[in-house]
Amino acid sequence: MAETSILLESGTNEIEIMEFTIYGELYGINVAKVKEIMMSAHVKPIPHSDPAVEGIFKPRDIMLTVVDLPFYLTGRTTTPQEKDLFIITNFNKMNIAFRVHTVVGIRRISWADIRKPDKTLNSGKEEGIATGIAQCGTDLVTILDFEKIVAEIAPETGIQIDEVQQVPEEIRKNESIVFAEDSLLLSRMVEQSLNKAGYHNIKKFNNGQEAWDYLKSIRNDSDLSEKASLIITDIEMPQMDGHHLTKLVKSDEKLKKIPLIIFSSLINEEMERKGRELGADEQLSKPEIGHLVSIMDELIERRKKDETVRS
Repeated sequence: MAETSILLESGTNEIEIMEFTIYGELYGINVAKVKEIMMSAHVKPIPHSDPAVEGIFKPRDIMLTVVDLPFYLTGRTTTPQEKDLFIITNFNKMNIAFRVHTVVGIRRISWADIRKPDKTLNSGKEEGIATGIAQCGTDLVTILDFEKIVAEIAPETGIQIDEVQQVPEEIRKNESIVFAEDSLLLSRMVEQSLNKAGYHNIKKFNNGQEAWDYLKSIRNDSDLSEKASLIITDIEMPQMDGHHLTKLVKSDEKLKKIPLIIFSSLINEEMERKGRELGADEQLSKPEIGHLVSIMDELIERRKKDETVRS
């Protein structure tokens, strides 16, 4: 058993990737999602569960669901091996174990060196399960989208649009929201949720770099507050991550007054500390879409009051 630790400073636009193999192929997971590595153990099957759910096991005082990642990725029937490992993860406030064959090690790279795969790698679908392809030395590492994997297996664990109350279209229609999220699926779900809540003026960007380029282009405009009422950003994004975007925004004299919410599956005690250091106004875990809307209202109202006082 081995515990992991987050070694990165805040806002450096770097990521630590834990590399692992399945049938000899190299994959990666953000170290920030990993709690520990364990030797595989006996798993109790659960009737009528998803085929990719191997079952449950209880290593100590916590019950963990085990996802058969080799089966999920290849469709091949898994024969558990004595040397298999469990990667114990924590994201979206859930603890889940993933079976893998080997763990290779950890590498630190820049988000600028990670590229989104094109549709030819996704079997023609709009979005696959690879959040990015990283060049690690001479190796190409496929970084898996573990949130999407879990959401496919158990849709009830993802964003629930039903949590958002439907309001008349004129409510909140004048607020302009800058939204950075690399997942097309999550971006669409968040946009639908915010539209339902009355936020219709949403400027979507695929990563922090695109959002930053836009913000720089409007920073000197007299109607800045109308063009960017609030910023919502994910953390994990190719090119520029959400922490680096937050650092740039909150270090800029004109942009730092824009309320900024980090909306990510990675929110935990350590990540909250990093976000506070960088100046994020709020930090929420992705399933909390209903809470997101109320926090947006609060921050926008607070900014308006501050601007009234200054004027």
